[in-house]
Amino acid sequence: MKKLKKEQLEEIQKINNQFMGLKIQIADAEINKAKAVKELQQVQADFTKIEAELMKEYGRDATIDLKSGTVTPPKKEENNGENK
Repeated sequence: MKKLKKEQLEEIQKINNQFMGLKIQIADAEINKAKAVKELQQVQADFTKIEAELMKEYGRDATIDLKSGTVTPPKKEENNGENK
């Protein structure tokens, strides 16, 4: 029965270990990605909920400064007596 030379065996083992390590890193990254996507979906749902509450309270087209909390009411359009 033939056997690999010691150097050949060590080289193929080293490359195989690198390959397996990278597969594990990719799998971990995919798991973390799936978690992050799920969390993002929850944050979007939370945002949509509070956005609806704020629109109800302050008006659909009100502008909110997210730094200061200042609410600017929507501007009323002037039609100068014309029906549009």
